[in-house]
Amino acid sequence: MSSSSPRTTAAAGTFLSLSRQELALLTITMLWGATFLIVHIAMRHCGPLFFVAIRFITAGSLALLMFGRGLSGLTWREAGAGSAIGVAIFLGYVLQTYGLQSISSSKSAFITALYVPMVPLLQWLVLRRPPHLMSWLGVAFAFTGLVLLAGPEAGALSFGAGEMATLLGALAIAAEIILIGRFASSVDSRRVTTVQLLVAGVLALTMMPVMGERIPALSWVWVVCGVGLGVASAIIQLTMNWAQKSVSPTRATVIYAGEPVWAGVVGRLAGDRLPALALLGGVLIVIGVLASELRPMAWRKRKPASATIDQPAQPEPAHRAD
Repeated sequence: MSSSSPRTTAAAGTFLSLSRQELALLTITMLWGATFLIVHIAMRHCGPLFFVAIRFITAGSLALLMFGRGLSGLTWREAGAGSAIGVAIFLGYVLQTYGLQSISSSKSAFITALYVPMVPLLQWLVLRRPPHLMSWLGVAFAFTGLVLLAGPEAGALSFGAGEMATLLGALAIAAEIILIGRFASSVDSRRVTTVQLLVAGVLALTMMPVMGERIPALSWVWVVCGVGLGVASAIIQLTMNWAQKSVSPTRATVIYAGEPVWAGVVGRLAGDRLPALALLGGVLIVIGVLASELRPMAWRKRKPASATIDQPAQPEPAHRAD
């Protein structure tokens, strides 16, 4: 029996030799890609607010069952952090789900991926942290890809309501990531995760009468999709917390960047046909995502993996269509 630990194994492998943890992250990334089509289908049977409510109340209830005992120690800071993140999740998912009523799952996935290059720009505007040169390069690639994806025939940025809602949703997701980073080191992640999921779900439910959205007729489609994605969100979060203890941020970024690609594959199998220029735009967005997160100079300075293990990547927020 080998004496090497899973952490060492994950660090020493190459990108072509995946550990169990990396295979787990690859699997959930493929699932993320598929969820865009699932939401797109569910939107034929219910409204966006109702669907987001079902998903996150389900996910929050599961988190409550798993971490309920720990909630007795909930602090005001944790409640505030969870509520702020929950509001960002609510905005991100409702806008993304609204967009999926009128645009394809593939296009939604690529536009949503823009949250990655948006993060350093928001940090610059809000926290006064200037972006890295690679971040600017990522923004350039991503914006060019967005132009091609949004208006493949005209070759210009001509957004409809669905594209605009999805882009604003990506902005909310970027804000969510900044909030998670702001509070991560000073709160209990289990308690904050439970609060943020429940806040997002309850907020979506209470906004339904305000926005004039009615409870839909009972349909097995929205029941299976909504409850299923809620359960999947809780399971995915647990899987990531386990896997990212031994997978470096760099390798996790490369794996996660495949989400819109998998969404495109699933959409293609379901009959979605994006024009050639739109596909090129999607490729440029993925390149922009990778460029925004990867730091070649840092790789050269990094010690050998056997001597130094990267810190675990920040757990994936509930940003995507998971």
